[in-house]
Amino acid sequence: MLWCNAGAVVRRCVIVDDNERFLAVARSSLERGGLEVVGTATTTTQALELIGALRPDVVLVDIALGTESGFDLVHRIVAADPFARPHVVLISTRREDDVAELVSASPATGFVWKADLSARAVRDVVASGEQ
Repeated sequence: MLWCNAGAVVRRCVIVDDNERFLAVARSSLERGGLEVVGTATTTTQALELIGALRPDVVLVDIALGTESGFDLVHRIVAADPFARPHVVLISTRREDDVAELVSASPATGFVWKADLSARAVRDVVASGEQ
């Protein structure tokens, strides 16, 4: 179980990425660090269905989802239930400096570079987003 500032608990996660191989590697890494990956999705439609059904604490969303936009998905997640929404953390192979303005302009909690993805990194981003 991962504890965040303000008493929030982050333990259930959904990962959204169009790369099946990355999903498997990310699931393994996050679960080793104490996050329970309750679902994975490769499209925005799948993601929205999973999030609605599973109610995760945090959703990791790739910025580039093939022909779809992770930024658009973040807005849809927030619009679906603005009062009981999960934390949304954007992920990408692009470095944070390359996408910082776009991430800041979005309603996402924050960003993690895929090369640095870990349960601790997710916990830290969620904690900093709650301050």
